[in-house]
Amino acid sequence: MNTQKIPKLATFKSGESLKVYQVTGHAGMKMPLHYSTKEAMVIVQEGFAQLKIDEIKHILLEGSSVIIPAHQNHSLSVKAKFKALIILSQDSNIEFLQ
Repeated sequence: MNTQKIPKLATFKSGESLKVYQVTGHAGMKMPLHYSTKEAMVIVQEGFAQLKIDEIKHILLEGSSVIIPAHQNHSLSVKAKFKALIILSQDSNIEFLQ
């Protein structure tokens, strides 16, 4: 897998029961198919991307948010410079399918 074409996913903050990741990327980057073992919340800070949960497409714009159900396969396609926070429980894991 060519990691230069994948948005960066980094730990932003970590607490007792929650952890926050920050995802950043540029137009053309794609996060491969994956799921979270627990529910996750995405809060878009900047940019434009498309989130595909199973076969349903969601447009992510600055200021928007979406809750991704546990074990739902999803992928992210960045359309313009993008930055978002992903909030998960501490015991949640992100599992990649590809």
